[in-house]
Parts: sequence; structure tokens; C-alpha cells
Amino acid sequence: MSGRATGAKPPLFSVVTPVFNPPLDALDAAITSVVEQTFRRWELILVDDRSTDPEVLELLRRRAAEEPRIKVVERETNGHIVAASNDGIEAAVGEFIVLLDHDDLLTPDALKRNAQLIREHDDVDYLYSDEDKVDDTGRHYDLFRKPSWSPERLRGQMYTGHLSVIRTSVVRAIGGFREGYDGSQDHDLILRVGEVARRVVHIPEVLYHWRVVPGSAAGDSNAKPYATIAGRNAVQDHLDRIGIRAEVTHGPVPGIYHVSRHLDPDVSVSLIIPTRGTEGMVWGRRRVFVVDAVRSLLAATDQEHVEVVVVYDTSTPPHVLDALRDVAGDDLTLVRFTEPFNYSRKMNLGVLHSRGSHLVLLNDDLEALSHGWLEQLVAPLFEPGVGMTGAALYFANGTIQHAGHAYARKNYKHPFIMEPRGALGPFGALALNREASGVTAACAAISREVFMEIGGFCEALPLNFNDVDLSCKIRRSGRRIVWLCNVELYHFESQSRARSVAAWEKDLTVARWGMPRGQDELLPQWWEGTRRVASDAKRERRRATRAGVRQGAGRRR
Repeated sequence: MSGRATGAKPPLFSVVTPVFNPPLDALDAAITSVVEQTFRRWELILVDDRSTDPEVLELLRRRAAEEPRIKVVERETNGHIVAASNDGIEAAVGEFIVLLDHDDLLTPDALKRNAQLIREHDDVDYLYSDEDKVDDTGRHYDLFRKPSWSPERLRGQMYTGHLSVIRTSVVRAIGGFREGYDGSQDHDLILRVGEVARRVVHIPEVLYHWRVVPGSAAGDSNAKPYATIAGRNAVQDHLDRIGIRAEVTHGPVPGIYHVSRHLDPDVSVSLIIPTRGTEGMVWGRRRVFVVDAVRSLLAATDQEHVEVVVVYDTSTPPHVLDALRDVAGDDLTLVRFTEPFNYSRKMNLGVLHSRGSHLVLLNDDLEALSHGWLEQLVAPLFEPGVGMTGAALYFANGTIQHAGHAYARKNYKHPFIMEPRGALGPFGALALNREASGVTAACAAISREVFMEIGGFCEALPLNFNDVDLSCKIRRSGRRIVWLCNVELYHFESQSRARSVAAWEKDLTVARWGMPRGQDELLPQWWEGTRRVASDAKRERRRATRAGVRQGAGRRR
């Protein structure tokens, strides 16, 4: 199926809004935001959940009398948001369900933009847009530029949120909203939609204004503590349904969840580590980097079948190799490298000498922070569509060295570099497992099968950009790359070699893959934030310059 539908009839949207005692002005504005849509094929289904304020129902009836496309469903008992929403879905006649809360606002072109995307793709089952918040003074803030469809991030956060537009037949096929998930009923629904949807489309435009009113989750994430419990249960149910062996726990703030996976103990893993046996000082202690790295990595995993493949230069001191034999014992495979330095060639050679079904690519200057790092890093590779995983890496001072790559705006970036460990990042991006443009090969996992299929590392890139190239090959193959926030290691970067990048290395990467353009589709909020920070810094420089000119003029007088 091509997914193109240029001649399709415009869809009919059923906007479903459960209503219970909202502020009357906010409810009236929400209804008006539908009535004033530039796209005219819609119906608005307002389900009154037995509001105790009689003026609510009076307002609904009045607006329905004014507009024949508005339907009012009057419930005889208060059933809460799940029951009321399901009544709206049952009454819908449109091809797509549009979810609108009773105190929020659609932008005038919200339905038009969805209709355009549906016209382009006849197989789309779910669409979601960017959003912001609006307070009672009309001020807009908390603009959320969302990533493209990110199944891993959805397990950690209901990031798709508003505006959500779902094919009606899909909603009904999965049973609509489920009782017992009040407060996170939308998260539970979209997890189930994502399991069956043929195509999911992100519209990178603000089509929804989330109004902040007293007691709403928009203004206070702690306003509905039961919602976070329901959300955790929804994610756990999802993982159980699709066969991922894992436990879900609450993250650092409400609405964020952590997934801890289980790896079959019979899986064989080969750690591929290049080295020249360098020594250096870290935290006031002298260390042989590769020896201390291997000791730390093995101590922090319970996996039974772990092979350590060390590809060493001829200049590596013999005592380093002896120490490695003491640490890794019979699980050690030493591969001598006699050619001029070429990181990519060394890694490919290490893979050829390895035996594991899965490979963990590592630098020699690491130290594990999280126990079970290897299990968490490798386990996602057994899930459909995942081609490679990466870890959270920190400099010796505890600031971020790596939180996934971002390829965009004519550059290849390490987002959030030098942010402190424990920082949440924009909308929790640093506290969530999520898809990424790429990951560093300083700590990455990939199956042997996929590594061989894509041809391993490009040996024409001996020093830099080889992990960018590897990541591009993974994504070109149609697979996802997942960055894991709960796999944490120190990376004592530049301790073993001077860090420099030659222009030709980037030029070769661009020649192979093209220039990264636009925003990074998987981490757009970071680009927005860096642009804002850069703009603020530029304004500060201008102010300082102007102030200096004024002060200088005064002195001259």
C-alpha cells in the first residue's frame, strides 16, 4: 500500500468532549473553538457527566440549539471521564475521533491540518500535534515541540497528548477507553492504538491550547496523584500485552515512568573494546583505563555469557595485557592490531574475532554507574524494529557527555552536553528512554546479525563520525535507535587521546548521507531551547556592548 490518497473524500471529524462542572466561560470558549474551525466537516459531541451545576447543561443545550452539528448526550449518572468519553465515541458518526477537553481550545486550523494529512495518507490511524498552555490572562507558554512517533518515549511519558485524532474504527476495535485508568485514560488508549496503528503522523504545529485552570493537571502535575498510578499500570499492561519482560516504576516527577527490562541469561554478549593500554589520573587516582573499565563493566552485570574482546595496539604494555587476563580470565579474547590507528578497522576486527550473538561497542575509558547496565542496554534489541541502543554517559565531573545524538541544522550534535546528571531536560527528555537520531559508539549495543547486514563501521572514517555513519545506516535500514536514560556510565573522554575533528571527516559523512537539515525530528524541543539560549546570550552581549559604549562616552565627556 502506498499510503497516498490524493483523491479521497474529506473526512468527517467527531469531536468528543466529556463535560463535568467546568468554568462556564472556559466551556463556552472550547465550544466556540470548534464552531469557528476553518474546516467545516465536523460534529461536536458534548457528553454531560451529570454536572452538579445546572448552568452547565443549560449552556450545552443553548449551544446545540444554535448549531445543528452539536450533539448533547445527557448522562443519568456520573460515570467519570472514561464512561463519558465512551458515550461520546458510541454516538460518533465521523471517520475520526478528535479528543477535546471541556476547558481547552483548538486553533482555528486544527481540523484543516489534520484533514490535509489524512488526505495524503489513506492508512493513517493516529495523528497528534504540538501544543502549548494558556493561562487565564491569555498568555501562552510551555510550548511543547514534540518528536516524531517515538514508541519508547510513549512508554515513559504520555508525550503525544493534545491534539489527538484517531480513526474511529481503530478506537472501537480496541474497546475505547478502559475503566480503572481515570486520569491516564488517554495514555492507556494511545498505547493500545500504537500497538495496532498502520501509520502514526506527527503534525509539528501547535493545534491545541491546554488551558490552565485551578485543579487541572496542566497547572499542577500533582493535582491528580491517582493519575500517575493509573499511568504506571497502563504502561505495565502494554508491556505485558506485547511480550516485553519488564517492570515499570515511577520516574523522578509525576507522569514519567522508567522501564527496567529483563534479558534472557542465556544470551551471549561480546564486549568489543579497542585500546593501547593508556594510563591516566581520574579523581586523584592513577588508573589503567582499559583494565579498570573491564573490571567495572563485569562487576556491574549479572549476565552469564559475556566475552571481552580487546583489540590492542602493539604499543600496549605487556603488564596491561596480563592485568586483563587476571580480570576477565577465560572470557578474554585478545586481538593484536598492527596497522596504523583506525578505530573503525579495530572495531570491525574485534567483531570478526568475537562469538556473541550480540555486541556491545565500548571505549576503553568507561566506568559503570548502574548495575545491570549490560542487561538494560541489550534487552531492547530483541524488540521489533530496534536496531541499536545507547547509554547515558557522564564526564568525570558528573555532567552529561552523551544523551543521544541529534542530526539537524547542518550539524551533528551532542544535545545537553555539560548539563548536570539528574537534570530533567525539556519536558523530561533526559529522564526518559527515547528514540534518537544516533548514539555514540563509546557505549552502544547491536546484534551481530544487524552489524553484519549493514556492513559494520566505515573504515574510511578512522577517527571521527564513524558512529554517526553507523547510526545513519541503522536508520536507513528502517530500524530505530533507542537511547536509555537508566544505563549510566562515566566516560573519561579525551583521557586516552587528544580530541580533534578534521573538516574532511564531516565532509565525507555529508557526502555519504547528505547535510542534516531542519530540526531534529526526534528531539525538536532541544533545538528550540538552544536557539532560545543563544538568542538570550546574543541579547545580553548587545546590552553589554551598548552599556559599555554609554559608559565610555560618559568617561570621554
